[in-house]
Amino acid sequence: MPCPSSCPPGLLALMAPGLALMATFSLPSQAGDRRALPVEKPPGVKGRTLILLDVNTKSPVRIISENFLSLQLDPSIIHDGWLDFLSSRRLVTLARGLAPAFLRFAGKRTDFLQFHNVKNPAKSRGGPGPDYYLKNYEDDIVRSDIALDKQKGCKIAQHPDIMLELQREKAAQMHLVLLKEQFSNTYSNLTLTARSLDKLYNFADCSGLHLIFALNALRRNPNNSWNSSNALSLLKYSASKKYNISWELGNEPNNYRTLIGRSVNGSQLGKDYIQLRSLLQLIRTYSRANLYGPNIGRPRKNVIALLEGYYIDGRVAKVTDFLKTRLLDTLSDQIRKIQKVVNTYTPGKKIWLEGVGATSAGGMNNLSDSYAAGFLWLNTLGLLASQGIDVVVRHSFLDHGHNHLVDQNFNPLPDYWLSLLYKRLIGPKVLAIHVAGLQRKPRPGRVIRDKLRIYAHCTSYHNHNYVRGSITLYIINLHRSRKKIKLAGTLRDKIVHQYLLQPYGKDGLHSKSVQLNGQPLAMVDDGTLPELKPRPLRAGRTLVIPPLTMSFYVVKNVNALACRYR
Repeated sequence: MPCPSSCPPGLLALMAPGLALMATFSLPSQAGDRRALPVEKPPGVKGRTLILLDVNTKSPVRIISENFLSLQLDPSIIHDGWLDFLSSRRLVTLARGLAPAFLRFAGKRTDFLQFHNVKNPAKSRGGPGPDYYLKNYEDDIVRSDIALDKQKGCKIAQHPDIMLELQREKAAQMHLVLLKEQFSNTYSNLTLTARSLDKLYNFADCSGLHLIFALNALRRNPNNSWNSSNALSLLKYSASKKYNISWELGNEPNNYRTLIGRSVNGSQLGKDYIQLRSLLQLIRTYSRANLYGPNIGRPRKNVIALLEGYYIDGRVAKVTDFLKTRLLDTLSDQIRKIQKVVNTYTPGKKIWLEGVGATSAGGMNNLSDSYAAGFLWLNTLGLLASQGIDVVVRHSFLDHGHNHLVDQNFNPLPDYWLSLLYKRLIGPKVLAIHVAGLQRKPRPGRVIRDKLRIYAHCTSYHNHNYVRGSITLYIINLHRSRKKIKLAGTLRDKIVHQYLLQPYGKDGLHSKSVQLNGQPLAMVDDGTLPELKPRPLRAGRTLVIPPLTMSFYVVKNVNALACRYR
């Protein structure tokens, strides 16, 4: 390995060819550095009400991946049965709305996952037990699989309501088992059959997502080297099906000591990655496949790592936690420290943040799946994009406590709609903003930092409603009063389209439903997402940001030099 003798322990894994540094996190955020734009106070304007905003349109400060906002599925969906329902037309429609993106299949149970090359679900599945309805449920799964096998291309199923109801009952029972494992930190082995892998890949492929599969790294030989036999079986099967998959090895290997009482140091992990790369090169289908990792968590001295820090405890969190700016600001300094170390030893290495969720312990019902959680999610997206993090992987798309984007009735939650707006409106080029607040004397680099957070990107090139050169602002107002923003400089006197996202219904910030510009958002049918209609604002109009809201503003026809070309 081309690693200098001064490399710290753990760096070897970063040096393996074709790897990207990945980390597991929960949502934090901060407004980022902003330079005050010197302005004169316009005559007749009250100093306590107006904010002036301009954007540098000449060149981007960062360019992130087209797949910046990506998704994760936890292997626990094998255990509780939800993997069998990934062929649902409704789930595929919802996932397709967030494409292009990566779909990472990984989590705590990654390193207890065993591949078993069998196709008959009835033989590979555990017995249904004495309950007659559960037996019928198992038979329904088998019949559904047989029907799917007859389809060509994308395999889509319509699951009867009674079947989904029984699945929710089964999942609730299994959830207690999974929680017991989580709190005891003792995990049972999990079997992934060939048929289950087929269903997983079918979901990713039909949804326009690129699957990243994390292989079990805890299968060890007596000398602590990686035992790749089971992984090789999985690779050969995937290659025989010509599945386009990227790969990863293990999940948070620096936590192995707490899981199994045995550690795998950075040097050994680097050798394991080299071994996996060699395996991939032996299989024609994967000789040029992408290999991502290592996935790392809690930082230790002389080890390149990122903190696995849930700054809100999901068991005691309350709505006001999502509004505390000191909690929103906990990630920024950590990211800068990591970037400094990475740039010292492997300049240009891209950093991903994976396993991102609103709170720990799987989240809290009516809170981490509510409108209020969106403040953290949107602010984290803005912060990490502005700091140059290449990809953020949201954990989880479906069925992980209450941090998911889609609930067990396959209904999209507030963070889903927020993510959909982000995908539709936000492009990969990040722009610098200049803000002057007239309600108080600006502080250098920290203007109106605390409760009004503003980010700017070039508008997504995939959105054909806007010509290239348009700019999208997204704004989080944590104040309990409305704020007024006047667009200045290159943004002055331009037509603006407003996408204002607010809670819908009597539950306020606890609501699991949202409205866009006053209209509730809901799927039209299982195969159709609603049209996201903007509210046009006349040229030169002051933006009025309601209290405790999130909003997007597309400034049309700016003809920004930074945004004209991809």
